[in-house]
Amino acid sequence: MSWLSQGVGSCNDGPMSFFSLIAAAAAAASPAPAAAAKAGPVLAPSEIVAGAPGADWSAIAASDLLVMDLAPDAAQRPRRVVIQLLPAPFSQGWIGNIRKLAGAHWWDGTSINRAQDNYVVQWGDADGEDKAKAKALPEGLAVVQQQEYAVSLPMDVKCDGSLCIEAPFPAGVTFKTDWSYGAFGANFGGLTNGLPIAFTEPRPIAKPSSAVVNAWPTHCYGTVGVGRNEPPDTGTGAELYAVIGHAPRQLDRNIAVVGRVIEGMEHLSTLPRGTGDIGFYKTPEERTPIRSIRIGSDVADLPRFEYLNTESASFARYADARANRRDAFYIQPAGGVDICNVPVPVRRVK
Repeated sequence: MSWLSQGVGSCNDGPMSFFSLIAAAAAAASPAPAAAAKAGPVLAPSEIVAGAPGADWSAIAASDLLVMDLAPDAAQRPRRVVIQLLPAPFSQGWIGNIRKLAGAHWWDGTSINRAQDNYVVQWGDADGEDKAKAKALPEGLAVVQQQEYAVSLPMDVKCDGSLCIEAPFPAGVTFKTDWSYGAFGANFGGLTNGLPIAFTEPRPIAKPSSAVVNAWPTHCYGTVGVGRNEPPDTGTGAELYAVIGHAPRQLDRNIAVVGRVIEGMEHLSTLPRGTGDIGFYKTPEERTPIRSIRIGSDVADLPRFEYLNTESASFARYADARANRRDAFYIQPAGGVDICNVPVPVRRVK
């Protein structure tokens, strides 16, 4: 069950009261993260993560990882970027295409073609816009509709007198919102399998005890999305980018998000900036060659990864510490945090 923070209302107050009463029930059931933090030593977020017990970590399946090996750097050091793909029901049409492209070894020999400061690094076929030179795509790629940038999730709300309790979202989708979120068409922020999600307030459907929310992946630092041309084109997944600057949230629900970089971000964020329009490289020599891109289960030497479970006590303390720094350097707790500033910790399994 997720919990959300709003003022308390009654079952007859409309959609917002669903979330209000959930917050009240959660507050009664468990101590607030701030109280828990004050009870023990004052720790920085990194210290909380370092001390999290093994039971608070969840495995990331190798089949849910996309592994990009770039050509070695100037000192001949290997450069590998590991991307965690979004789980169902988000962006599955594009992710299905990405799995087919990786299985066909389509990206082998392509390149990183764009590095725009404080925005994105983009890769794929450098000749993709030239029909005469473009690399042929594998057969059977799906054409995904732009309506699939967001999904509608049903939610049952069970009321007993004045108390309403939210039933779980579909399997694999969990939401937590103890943080401020802001505009961009969303009322709340949350997480699914360690990846950031935005969603609207619930809207009643069919009967008073049922509702739906619209939910979509967000653009944060390290987010991986699908390049496209003008609408209604939505991109195939052959052209991908990673956010290397401040979260460009205006892209939410305008471009497909498919995952986030969990290791090797430095190999993208430190690339020389392109000198052409919007950061594209002007010459082939400026581009970074891509040796291969594979699904993780096809990479023999890939270590195992796990993320800090967002329903764990350790994550609750970590999120609170991100919003309210109390360690020695800080003077004033902020009292809130944007979802993009609560990156879910990921580690290699020892």
